[in-house]
Amino acid sequence: MYSKQQERNFFEKTKSYLEDQIDVNEQIINELRQIINYHEWRYYVQNDPVISDFEYDQLYKKLESLESEHPSLITTDSPTQRVSSDLTSEFSSVSHLTPMLSLANSYDLNDLLDFDKSVKKALDSDTEEDIAYTVEPKFDGGSIALVYEDDFLIRAATRGNGEMGDDITLNARTLRSIPLKVPFSQKGISRVELRGEAIIRKDTFGRINTMREKEGLMIFANPRNAATGGLRMKDPGDAAKRGMEVFVYQISFVEGGQQQGEEAFFNSQWESIKYLSSMGFKVPESESKRCQNIHEVHKFCEEWEARRDTYGYEVDGMVVKVDNLQDQVEIGSTSHHPKWAIAYKFKAKQGTTRLLNVEYQVGKIGSITPVAKLEPVPLAGVTVSSVSLHNEDFIHQKDLRLGDYVLVERAGDVIPYIVKAMDELRDGSEVPIDFPKFCPINKNEQIELVREETEAAWRCPKCTCGAQDLQKMIFHVSKSAMDIDGFGKSIVERFHQLGWLNDISDIYHLDYEKVSSLEGFGDKSARKLQKAIEKAKHNPIYRLLHSLSIHHLGKRASKILAEHIEHVLDLRDWDETSLTEIKDIGPVLARNLVTYFNMESNIEMLQKMEQYGVNLTQTEQDKPVEVTSDAVFSEKTILFTGSLQTMSRKDAQQLAIKNGARVISAVSGNLDILVVGEKAGSKLTKARALGTVQILSEDEFVTMLSS
Repeated sequence: MYSKQQERNFFEKTKSYLEDQIDVNEQIINELRQIINYHEWRYYVQNDPVISDFEYDQLYKKLESLESEHPSLITTDSPTQRVSSDLTSEFSSVSHLTPMLSLANSYDLNDLLDFDKSVKKALDSDTEEDIAYTVEPKFDGGSIALVYEDDFLIRAATRGNGEMGDDITLNARTLRSIPLKVPFSQKGISRVELRGEAIIRKDTFGRINTMREKEGLMIFANPRNAATGGLRMKDPGDAAKRGMEVFVYQISFVEGGQQQGEEAFFNSQWESIKYLSSMGFKVPESESKRCQNIHEVHKFCEEWEARRDTYGYEVDGMVVKVDNLQDQVEIGSTSHHPKWAIAYKFKAKQGTTRLLNVEYQVGKIGSITPVAKLEPVPLAGVTVSSVSLHNEDFIHQKDLRLGDYVLVERAGDVIPYIVKAMDELRDGSEVPIDFPKFCPINKNEQIELVREETEAAWRCPKCTCGAQDLQKMIFHVSKSAMDIDGFGKSIVERFHQLGWLNDISDIYHLDYEKVSSLEGFGDKSARKLQKAIEKAKHNPIYRLLHSLSIHHLGKRASKILAEHIEHVLDLRDWDETSLTEIKDIGPVLARNLVTYFNMESNIEMLQKMEQYGVNLTQTEQDKPVEVTSDAVFSEKTILFTGSLQTMSRKDAQQLAIKNGARVISAVSGNLDILVVGEKAGSKLTKARALGTVQILSEDEFVTMLSS
């Protein structure tokens, strides 16, 4: 439909329309309509948007505003005069029994207050009188209309242009969440049209993309793309494989039955959801709430935005509906949206921006990590300008090039990552990214990078510039290593620049008089740091071993190793064969340990640490826990999530270990038991999705221990 040049032009103009003030004339408004039409085509037909929902909304609002100011320039084919279309030529078109309209959008409390005022005005209601609203999740999937006649599903259609949609009945019949027969006739209903959303669970979506990647297929940008594409698969069998589910949230048309008045079997949106649930439909009942006023609505929306990442499905906002159905009729609709409903949109998690450059960072074991430098893009409340590219393979798999437009997402609203490059927007000026052959950090010496066969990362094997030593010291003082309170990354970097820290041993031999004289410190801060360092000197040796940044020596392996030695320097006398005789110490780690403890510089550093008072001798915490063969959690892996009420998580973990369990840190196929405290989050959701994990409450955990 569009040439690559046209797509590039539309995308470039999108940015200017979003960022610049516009001198209004007929040509400008027509061009803005064309740009919006293009983005609607990308979103609804191609299922492959190149801008975020928020950016689209801003374009749409700008056109609405311009047309409002210049009504003589409104045309019948303007996007504001119709609902966006997802019609294709591959399916026959069918008419909806009532129009499937879009929703107006809101982003904050002020928008909701304005909506509340407009509702009260339309109802000629007292401004002080509260209006009840039903608030439901705004699922991010593909809209669907279902028609039942004489209790049987006779038709399913996409939203299409609002008046007509694609007939996808055969595909819909494969979705098990859609009942093929529903006893509507019990209420005297002969024909009914329902509205819903076809969506894919997040974990199902992850499995689909993993499979597509293995098969060399393009991965989906998000679950919505996978769902909307799945609705229009040519083969119903392929549609069934997408794992789609349909949430039904609205009765849009009823023929027969008690539809109005006091004898109606429901008079509100809230009651209609409960009725649909009783009829066997998957509905957002537990996820929704009937709110007494607009302030309660706003509070509920904020609560949902905070928990969106722990929910099993993608939601991009909440839908706020006037609860009383008769009031909905009285308020009415525009040609674009119902005036009795509005979408409260969450902050965008995805956005499109440009990849400007790639810089490289070195890690504590010499791994070279490429970092993309982006044109700043707002995502989920923060501005993102840097994103890790992980390794060379990631760059090649995504086919990333300097100058590319890329789709960026904040995973879990925390870690940003690049979903894909927009290769259709390339103009030929983009430059492939060449991963360096030599260490990009060391500017004085060419050190060739190495890569082990089993690893994805390139590493600098011989650091002479001190960059790795700095990273090792930053890790050494961190919470997961020696846990030196108040000794953060910025302080390590500052002391390193001053020449006070050159290797780990220097941490334990600081001149605190000099520290107290530094700007921002003073005597009190220096003494506090000294106290934290003195405390760390008495840590068990498993913490020390882990803090040395020996490749592949994690916390668990450090604990195992600490059980078998009386002194850290005993490891000078161990060979690979002796090490691999220890359960769970493999040949790669054994080789790395032998290499580390055969280096004289490392031994000298450890000896200096011991001279400075750092413990290198096995403590009671390092010794193995005595576990009986009939221990209640013998050979089981266990994980704790949420807030425990009767004990700390650390105490619970120790009890589990003493009773035979192995504590792990994440939900995976290796997890046997998840103990759930209050306010459990995404780990509980993932564990339930696996279906193989035994889920225990805190009380059940304690009961099993006592038994």
